[in-house]
Amino acid sequence: MTNTNTSLWSYVSTMSPERFNGLYEEFPHTLRCLLGEWLETEPWEFINKSDSFCTLLAGRLLSAMVEKIQDLANKNCNSAAQILQFVANIESRYQKDPLQLATVIKRILEAEQTAVQQQHQHIPLVIERQREELKFRFSLQKLQYRLQEIRNLQESLQQMKGNTRAPLQQNSQDCQFPMQENLQASSLQSLQRLFMKIDSELEEAKKNVLVRLLIWKRQQQWAGNGSPFDEDLSPLQMRLECLVDICFQFRQQLVASGIELQPHIREHLDDTFNSLIQNSFLVEKQPPQVLKTQTKFQASVRFLLGPHLLKHPPTSFLVTADIVTEKQARELTANRSASVFSESTGEIVNNTASLDINASSNSCSAHFKNLLLKKIKRCDRKSTESVTEEKCAVLFSANICLGPNKTKFHLQVLSLPVVVIVHGNQDNNAKATILWDNAFAAPDRVPFVVAERVSWKAMCETLNQKFLAEVQTTKGLLKEHYFFLAQKIFGDNLTSLEEFQRCHVSWSQFNKEMLPGRGFTFWQWFEGILDLTKKYLKNYWSDRLIMGFVSKQYVFSCLSNAPAGTFLLRFSDSEIGGISIAYVTYLQDGSTQVENIQPFTAKQLSIRSLADCVLDLPQLHMLYPNRPKHEAFRRDYNTETRKNTSSYVPARLTITVDTPCTFPTSIQNPVDSVGSSNVNLAVHSDSTYHDELMTCSYPLEDASPLGPVDSYPMCQDIEMPDLCMSNEDTITYPGNHQLHVLEDPLRVSETISPPSIEEFEKLLHPDQDMLHFCQNPV
Repeated sequence: MTNTNTSLWSYVSTMSPERFNGLYEEFPHTLRCLLGEWLETEPWEFINKSDSFCTLLAGRLLSAMVEKIQDLANKNCNSAAQILQFVANIESRYQKDPLQLATVIKRILEAEQTAVQQQHQHIPLVIERQREELKFRFSLQKLQYRLQEIRNLQESLQQMKGNTRAPLQQNSQDCQFPMQENLQASSLQSLQRLFMKIDSELEEAKKNVLVRLLIWKRQQQWAGNGSPFDEDLSPLQMRLECLVDICFQFRQQLVASGIELQPHIREHLDDTFNSLIQNSFLVEKQPPQVLKTQTKFQASVRFLLGPHLLKHPPTSFLVTADIVTEKQARELTANRSASVFSESTGEIVNNTASLDINASSNSCSAHFKNLLLKKIKRCDRKSTESVTEEKCAVLFSANICLGPNKTKFHLQVLSLPVVVIVHGNQDNNAKATILWDNAFAAPDRVPFVVAERVSWKAMCETLNQKFLAEVQTTKGLLKEHYFFLAQKIFGDNLTSLEEFQRCHVSWSQFNKEMLPGRGFTFWQWFEGILDLTKKYLKNYWSDRLIMGFVSKQYVFSCLSNAPAGTFLLRFSDSEIGGISIAYVTYLQDGSTQVENIQPFTAKQLSIRSLADCVLDLPQLHMLYPNRPKHEAFRRDYNTETRKNTSSYVPARLTITVDTPCTFPTSIQNPVDSVGSSNVNLAVHSDSTYHDELMTCSYPLEDASPLGPVDSYPMCQDIEMPDLCMSNEDTITYPGNHQLHVLEDPLRVSETISPPSIEEFEKLLHPDQDMLHFCQNPV
């Protein structure tokens, strides 16, 4: 069940009070319950110093708390007196030292966070985001407070300068002059310290914002594998705008002070401003990460500071899109130079778009609607690498001018890595390269370095997320599935899931080495199942009707003691994109055995649904462990009645499975009861599942006049023997079995007499004679 809790208190309030014994001695538990979520929406835990700003903020928070509690007392008449008494106690205890209250609240919140983490193994993401937002607000308030301190100091200095001029004109020997001069020097030193402090705190705030931008970009890359992603950039845009405003105000104060400060402060401020500009240019909508030549695609970039800095641009700035190699991407990251384009990598047509401001959404973006990669020039690769392992990127760049001085800035940003293909048969391997890169790339890496080996646990999380996203289901992979997948990729040497969890899987094991005894890689097999499930099996998987990723040995252990007719559904491990039915059947000696029906692939399931295939097979009764098949698959049966709009008699395809029999299937039932051949799409004698065979079923199954003989499926291109055209006394069938026939079996008397009463009775009741004939064969 999804947890709807959105605050720390919503978790804490459901925990046992014994977990917090002794925590609320300095701050009553009753008040903690009253204040609830409000307490964690203020930056108590970041007040960790005794400077003037923290003291001022702690005093404001104390006043806000008292006001909040008084408001609650007015709404709760029954407990108003007790609540107001708490207010009086809080004020008398912390009025003189509000920092002490901040320390107490901070300790309470940290203890509650620890308790939540111990119970849930992590701090919920929504709480982490709230804390991170509080931290930025705290940093911003502190910077604004510092700027106000500078203004106040500068005003004091101006007054001091005015006061020192007047005594000089009246009496240069005034004894107060040295004192004022010393005070002025002290203020100048304080001003310099404030400038240094703001420079340091601005750098810290900038780093926090850039880290948040990096997190957004990393989440965008994970979204390429199907992870949930909050695309909203408005909060980040607001933070960048606030910091740019701080930079402007800081620069104004530096200029107005007239103080000769260390040159590195101004240089550092310029670097900070430039960094905010460059990092606010990002790819909002990524191009397809598997990019096929001669195929149109779209992308968009966004300049987060555009609405703030380009309010009335005289001209529209253009953004250009170019394809670059991994080597060029590294050079761009290192020196941001355009010289990397001395050698063309490829050609993108329709590769320019204007950078426009949308007032309604307060955004500045460039939308590329008809991009097309016309050609690509392959770069040098390692001898072991294929073209589908070669990573490129789309580089978006623009030159803009800011401010009255038209200061030029060169903006550029790389897309996520893309793999360029020229044919659809490269798509599968290209997807593997992208999946691996999206999942395991390190933040802020050198393009496009990624680990060659990762933990099996991380691999499982990636496969599960990909499965959930591709199939569009909420039912993910289970422990049994992970165990089978581990056996598939590592072999059967390890026997427990815990042992597999300690393993590491390499890129080669994932999509370079063929699986043992197969002609395909692990990813090719897994992606085939993804595609099949997405197109034809989504409902069955979501309803947990498919056991899925399990081995034949596991299936046997499940079905070995089950009654005949019990079945389950598993993905084929020998065929790409197949699902097989394993079921329990009776043998002639009365014992049971587990049979595996030839896998159904997309080809068969596009003609007849899995539910209808299950319905067709009378051998299947109970979905493992004990669910009747008609109950399990009811909502997926095809119950539509087809309208007959032609003169033909309606017909439909059905699936049949031959009951294990030793008589040649080619003569068991040459023509069924309605005169049409039964085509078996499900059974094959070869375990490797080659082409499907046509078999005909005999209505009486093992009740053959010749007794049991060996099974012999007939290929579709083999003609049925014509019994009536032979002049021989015997016809030889596969297996050296002979069927004696009479001469001229179709010759009859020219005059046909009506049957006698005895013959008429035999015609009406043939069962007894047939039974006698079967029990006493000639």
